[in-house]
Amino acid sequence: MNDLDVTALVKEVVSRLGAKSSDFEVEASGRHVHLDRPTIDALFGEGYQLTKAKDLSQPGQYACKERISLVGPKGVLRNVIILGPERNAAQVEVSATDAMVLGTKAPVRESGDITGTPGVLLMNGAKAVQLDKGLIVAKRHVHMTEEDAAANNVVQGEIVQVRVEGQRPLIFDDVVIRVNPKFATFMHIDYDEANACGFVKGTRGTIIKKTV
Repeated sequence: MNDLDVTALVKEVVSRLGAKSSDFEVEASGRHVHLDRPTIDALFGEGYQLTKAKDLSQPGQYACKERISLVGPKGVLRNVIILGPERNAAQVEVSATDAMVLGTKAPVRESGDITGTPGVLLMNGAKAVQLDKGLIVAKRHVHMTEEDAAANNVVQGEIVQVRVEGQRPLIFDDVVIRVNPKFATFMHIDYDEANACGFVKGTRGTIIKKTV
């Protein structure tokens, strides 16, 4: 029996037993913004509804047709995607390289943790909104279903390492686990991190438990 036959046999056994793989797909997340209702109104007009263009891997999340520009002290990032649905507070997620282009120091934070973060100017043509906070570099994380979290022996908020099998395999440290029954299991890294590991679509990751 050759290697291909063995691999096929293992997959068939796993499928019949109903077992789940402990690895997961990795996604590279480019710069994007989440907008609240007041910011949407100011940029696009009172009562404007963002236009869904494509569903994302996380249930209920989607990319919008509309694009805006980010303006910093030293530079501009154009054609930045908006993700829906609208949120309670506006948030802008960029890579560390993007922040350098803007001329702003953006802290590494979990999504939603924007207290004390810098702001940025949002522009849609002649319309502009100056955010007083919300610019972050998203902390690398793994969204997990409750079942997959149990299978990987991890819990909400746990910090782990993840080995990513890209074209330049490496181990990412300081990865936060986010568990929710509404999630789909995917790891999210930004484009700086994606370039570091030689990311291609279909790249997989495996958790390495941190030891004290």
